[in-house]
Amino acid sequence: MSFDKKHNSGDHASTSQPEERGVMFGANESEEGSGFCSVVLTGFSYILVVVFFPISLFVCIKVVQEYERAVIFRLGRLLSGGAKGPGIFFVLPCIEDYTKVDLRTVTFDIPPQEVLTRDSVTVSVDAVVYYRIYNPTVSVANVANAAHSTQLLAQTTLRNVLGTKNLGEILSDRDQISESMQTALDDATDRWGIKVERVEIKDVRLPIQLQRAMAAEAEASREARAKVIAAEGEQKASRALKEAADIMVESPAALQLRYLQTLNSISAEKNSTIIFPLPMELMKSFMK
Repeated sequence: MSFDKKHNSGDHASTSQPEERGVMFGANESEEGSGFCSVVLTGFSYILVVVFFPISLFVCIKVVQEYERAVIFRLGRLLSGGAKGPGIFFVLPCIEDYTKVDLRTVTFDIPPQEVLTRDSVTVSVDAVVYYRIYNPTVSVANVANAAHSTQLLAQTTLRNVLGTKNLGEILSDRDQISESMQTALDDATDRWGIKVERVEIKDVRLPIQLQRAMAAEAEASREARAKVIAAEGEQKASRALKEAADIMVESPAALQLRYLQTLNSISAEKNSTIIFPLPMELMKSFMK
C-alpha cells in the first residue's frame, strides 16, 4: 500500500476540497476528529463482540481474495491504514461497513458512436477500453461509481477525439487515435484511482452511399493507373522497335535472318498454312 499512499499525497495539491478530504483519510494513519460519541459506540461494539463470542466471529471476520481489497468505513469515516487485504480482516458490528474493490483489469465495449468528422462525414465508431483500479480507497471515496463514470467518460472522449480528425485519418491512423484517447482517459481518471491501460478502436462503419462513392473513386483511380502503365509500355516498345529498325537498316542481312527466325517459329507450331513475308526491298527493282 506504499504506492497508494504516495499517490494520494501527490493528489492532495491538485484536487478540490472534498476530494482532498477523501484522499487524506485514505493516507493518514491517525483518526482525527473522533468525538466522545464515536468512542462510546466503538467501546460498545467491542463489548458486543466479547459478549457474543464465538458467535460474533461469524459476523466480524471477513475474507477478501488476492485480487480484492476492502475499504472500511467506521461511523461514516474512512478507517486509518488504507484498504485491507488480501486475506482475513476484522469488522466491528453495527459501526463499521466495508466495500470490496476488484483490482483486476476490466474491459468494456464503447457502444457505436455517431461522429461527425472534421470534413463533415458521419461515421459510426466503436472501441474497447482496458482499465484497472490501482488505488481502492480513492476509487471508493472520490467517485460514486468508478466503472460507470469511466464508461461515460470513454464515450465522450471517443466523440471528442474523432471530431477533430478527417475520414482518411480515422481509417489510417487508428493507433495514434487510440494512444491519444488512452492518454486523455488516463489523465482524467487518475484522481479516481483508475489506470487506463489500453484503448483500441474496433470498427469504423461508413454510410452505404459513401462506401459506393469510395469504391467508384478507387476503381476510377485503378483504371487511370492502368492506362498510364499501358501508355508507358507502348512508348518503351516503340523505342525498342526504332532501335531494332536502325540496326536492320545498317545490316540488311539481319532482316533476312529475322525472316528465317519467323519461318522457324511458324513451322514449329505444325500449321498447314505458312505465310511467307516478302521484303519490300525485293519489289523495288520491279517497280522501277
